[in-house]
Amino acid sequence: MSQNSIIDIQGVNHYYGSGRLRKQILFEVTTSIEPGEVVIMTGPSGSGKTTLLTLIGALRSTQEGSMRVLGQELQNAPERELVELRRNIGYIFQAHNLLNSLTARQNVQMPIELHSDIPQAKSREMAESMLSAVGLGEWINQYPNELSGGQKQRVAIARALVCNPKIVLADEPTAALDKKSGRDVVEIMQNLAKKQGAAILLVTHDNRILDIADRIINMEDGRLTSLEVSPA
Repeated sequence: MSQNSIIDIQGVNHYYGSGRLRKQILFEVTTSIEPGEVVIMTGPSGSGKTTLLTLIGALRSTQEGSMRVLGQELQNAPERELVELRRNIGYIFQAHNLLNSLTARQNVQMPIELHSDIPQAKSREMAESMLSAVGLGEWINQYPNELSGGQKQRVAIARALVCNPKIVLADEPTAALDKKSGRDVVEIMQNLAKKQGAAILLVTHDNRILDIADRIINMEDGRLTSLEVSPA
């Protein structure tokens, strides 16, 4: 494991339920991700991929093992430190979780508001620029109920990327997109990784985008294995 790993996971176990209903979901998961690296995680549904993503993103508590993200140990970390950490992570999950009362631009601006040093005019400009980057420049003032499923997912992706996060965690980000849109979106993420030194961890069943990965890992029955490095 490199000293510079942006994500460093050692021997993580995770359980759901308690007592006789307690079930182990993750088994001795160990891996690391470097700045600028794009890692794709594959594996069947129910194998623990989303659970691992939410642990890395500090959306769920680490129970056993070491989970270091941006140099911060997450196990037993105080909530205020976890809140601060989440500001450096862009999340893209299968449910786009847009607020229906806000326009596309306003939804994308939401995470920028957490950065009090960014003026309102700059915030608006950043949101519009990112929406243009995901192909929605003409849709910035539409509300979610006026957008297709694929367009909503692109708004969610723009929202995750707009603050140039140090880590992007993506769960099936291309599931609602056609081939070209899916390719455009993952290339935006790839460019972010290379330009900003961000780490991208992307869960997918989409074999059409595997070639963007620097490395592919596979989750099966809660155990993580490495696959062959993707061709450049």
